[in-house]
Amino acid sequence: MIAGVLLLIGLGAGTMFAEDGWRDRRDIRRDESRIARDRRELRRDLYYGNYAAARHERKELRYEYRDLNRDRRDLYWDRR
Repeated sequence: MIAGVLLLIGLGAGTMFAEDGWRDRRDIRRDESRIARDRRELRRDLYYGNYAAARHERKELRYEYRDLNRDRRDLYWDRR
């Protein structure tokens, strides 16, 4: 009886810690939308000559691209 209960708890814990692919894809979509927004802001800042803000947007874009690439790598690494 005790072994059966421990087995059920162990099997339940395994599925609890499993990573869902939809969370990864949702995170990738969010990163892509942030990149699109930052690119629009960068173009706007360059158009109006606000170079300090453009420098800040480029820094944000580097961070977002790095995060997006990391998320894509993790998504495809999990599927192998």
